[in-house]
Amino acid sequence: MTVAPERAGRTTPPRPTNERAATRLRPLSIPDVTIDDSFWAARREIVRASTLPQQERQLRAPGQQFDALRLEWRPGDDEPHIFWESDVAKWIEAASYVLAREDDARLDASVDEAIELLAGAQQDDGYLNTYFTVVRPGERFTDLQDAHELYCAGHLIEAGVAHHEATGKTSLLDIVCRYADLIDREFGPGGPAEGGYDGHQEIELALMKLHRATGEERYLRLAGRLIDARGTQPFYFERERERRGTPGYFDAIFEERPRRADWYRQYNQSHLPVREQTEAVGHSVRAMYMYSAMADLARQNADEGLRAACERLWDDLVGTKLYVTGGIGALDSIEGFGPAYYLPDADGYAETCAAIGLVFWAQRMALLTGEATYVDVLERALYNGVLSGASDDGTCYFYGNPLASDGAAARSEWFGVACCPPNLARLVSSLEHYIYAVDDRGITVNLYVAGSAAFAHDGQRIQLTQRTGYPWSGDVELTIEAPGATDAAIRLRIPEWAKEWTASVNGRRVEAATVNGYLVLERTWASGDRISLALGMRPERVWAHPRVAASLGKVAIQRGPIVHCVEEVDNAAPVPALAIGRGSEFRVEHDAERGIDSIVVDGVVESRETGTLYTTDAPATETTQVRTVPYFSWANRGSGTMAVWVREAAG
Repeated sequence: MTVAPERAGRTTPPRPTNERAATRLRPLSIPDVTIDDSFWAARREIVRASTLPQQERQLRAPGQQFDALRLEWRPGDDEPHIFWESDVAKWIEAASYVLAREDDARLDASVDEAIELLAGAQQDDGYLNTYFTVVRPGERFTDLQDAHELYCAGHLIEAGVAHHEATGKTSLLDIVCRYADLIDREFGPGGPAEGGYDGHQEIELALMKLHRATGEERYLRLAGRLIDARGTQPFYFERERERRGTPGYFDAIFEERPRRADWYRQYNQSHLPVREQTEAVGHSVRAMYMYSAMADLARQNADEGLRAACERLWDDLVGTKLYVTGGIGALDSIEGFGPAYYLPDADGYAETCAAIGLVFWAQRMALLTGEATYVDVLERALYNGVLSGASDDGTCYFYGNPLASDGAAARSEWFGVACCPPNLARLVSSLEHYIYAVDDRGITVNLYVAGSAAFAHDGQRIQLTQRTGYPWSGDVELTIEAPGATDAAIRLRIPEWAKEWTASVNGRRVEAATVNGYLVLERTWASGDRISLALGMRPERVWAHPRVAASLGKVAIQRGPIVHCVEEVDNAAPVPALAIGRGSEFRVEHDAERGIDSIVVDGVVESRETGTLYTTDAPATETTQVRTVPYFSWANRGSGTMAVWVREAAG
């Protein structure tokens, strides 16, 4: 490949300088954080040792993603998918996060091979998309509404930034910078795609990462242009269709699009300028990626208009469209949001990628505002709606994550549209980014994960070590190590589910109110100082708003950050026949073999011994014990009924 002259030999791109940067909350880098606990460390090792190799085998299968990058397609062959670059990119990104913390020569070589294939597929002017290079040459950037070019470009950019930060290599960073430069020209003033934006948002948040990695202001400006152009009139996608004069990629699927133009504008959030949007509508993954970029831009530019829009959209989503598991997107038909309070359980969609996107957006909102309420939602999505997307062994996946099942639901090894598996791998592999945040005042602890964080403060390198059995235990101990005394502020998130909690410093109890959901400890710290936090983790009943029809008369169970479900395999009858007593006491039991906590509660089971479809005889009932397991762990022990929302008995 040809390296852009201005980047030849560059190993460390310059960082942007901004006087607000020191005061803004920002996540720590992967090398600055260690994760050493029984919950996450084990799952991350599964991703490294099992998930990434399994996904690589799928990507390398004959005629699949790696082969497509060789540009050997000929008419009559199966067409490469328009999404395929994104699958490769997310796998590279996940692998890069692994390489950032440990040496793995085999994985490093596989990543280098994938990058070589991308370099070989890149065109002389920087363009990189297999489908429009070999299947539809000459038609690039003419079907932005459907063809996912900028979506794929965004994932390539994210991979390029992650790979450079992990390895110091510029091989992929140079590729994506050349591509981003081309996009900037094509979509800039006077360019053939001026005023355009992507049908599937992603590139905007990727450009923000590229701006931070390289210091290039044009990437920041491009992200802003794409966000601000969206939803303005005349609508770009309709003008694009007129210019093209041919059907869009998904016209055969979206047959009603000409008759329901505004509804389909909502589908990709192009119905209104983003600053005027007030409701989370349309495709949920598209929305999460766009809202993430909006929050990034609001934070970078101190843009109060974008911040206000983000806060309105957040309130709508969390107040009316969020599953108790942190899943989002109720409608299978559009992989997206339904009306307010429409949250079906068995028929709910709750795509894994959407929960992952919610984690992205929630983190950015927390960094933007300094408020813990966003991390509360992040945690709910992470431990429930995200982790349920993969099997215990890390090699099978859910695309959608229903909250009830008749026994037919099962994870798959792969999908024709394989967005979720590598997306999950890249999030779990980059967990370091979500645990802590720092600013010029000190450090914020957002997630309780055993391990340590190293950060600079007042000219010192300080280490904060966590010891905890979270999420099964609410006891957390933090120890400070520093060369000398330091006045760093330490902020500890008090989760919204923690009805009771206590904290102490060096054994002396702390009496303090929380600020924005955080216990703020400000004092002069000495090396060896110890903070103890005890979060009450009694199991709790959860009831839904009465307008959530699917949950009427039912109850869910939550303990700490973990939402539970009932599986038939653990109980005396199919789940629909069970009911939990409202006044029954909970008993927590640890399953050492599976490494999870379950909850046992008294309930009843109904039976109807009749050969007729309907009867006037009342059902027989008898007492039973109902056992629950964490929702993320379901569907790992064969088929059977499952439900998060279980009928509630009066007793």
